[in-house]
Amino acid sequence: MIRGLYTAASGMYAQQHQIDVTSNNIANVNTAGFKKDRAEFQDLMYQRLNFTGGATSENTRNPTGMDVGLGVRVSGVQKSFEEGDIQTTGNTFDIAIEGKGFFQVTMPDGEIAYTRNGGFKVNEEGTIVNGNGYPMEPEIVVPDNLVDVNIAPTGLITATDPATGEEQELGQITLADFINPAGLKPIGESLFQVSTASGDPIEANPAEDQFGGLRQGFIEMSNVALVTEMVDLITAQRAYEANSKSIQTADKLLTIVNQLKRT
Repeated sequence: MIRGLYTAASGMYAQQHQIDVTSNNIANVNTAGFKKDRAEFQDLMYQRLNFTGGATSENTRNPTGMDVGLGVRVSGVQKSFEEGDIQTTGNTFDIAIEGKGFFQVTMPDGEIAYTRNGGFKVNEEGTIVNGNGYPMEPEIVVPDNLVDVNIAPTGLITATDPATGEEQELGQITLADFINPAGLKPIGESLFQVSTASGDPIEANPAEDQFGGLRQGFIEMSNVALVTEMVDLITAQRAYEANSKSIQTADKLLTIVNQLKRT
């Protein structure tokens, strides 16, 4: 009976984690470059009361055995790097990646972070930066005397000198990819950092090898499907209630046992 209490409690804890993950997905449904999470679960160890194949007589054996599970635990939370919806903005420095790849930005501590959020801008020095002011890697500067900035699908950035009408190359955007993107470490602000699980970054120009091309004036939104998340939220809530009902049932049975009297 006590086993059932702890087993149901582990289920409530697991479903609470599922609700936490789903709530975070819903909260970021409109966050550019956000990648949804998926909670994964594993059953816990089993208490073996009778071995499978154990002898039941001199000539027969137990065909099934008797194993009692001890509940569930959260085994991990995995990021899904499916592409989100591409929305048009018309902004010069909004860039979407059509396919695989991550933009690279330099953090204040000098570390490189990776993102799918292509909402870039220029700072007071003309440097292309993200929403937090982190410069794109490699750093690209747009002089204030140039107009008609163009970002090609291959990542080449050009602009026109209005005085001469000549087109000038300003720099080349490079993307990074990983053998295991799900192993990247999320640090918030739609940014990720390398981990031992992700592997080392593979760099190349957009539209080369496995990398996607760029689209200027567009931005990739979250890949959260709100309907799916609402269904997951309802399922987790009902599972939480079912586990709590198991605890109530076990408590009632214990109460009956405690009330037994000798006749």
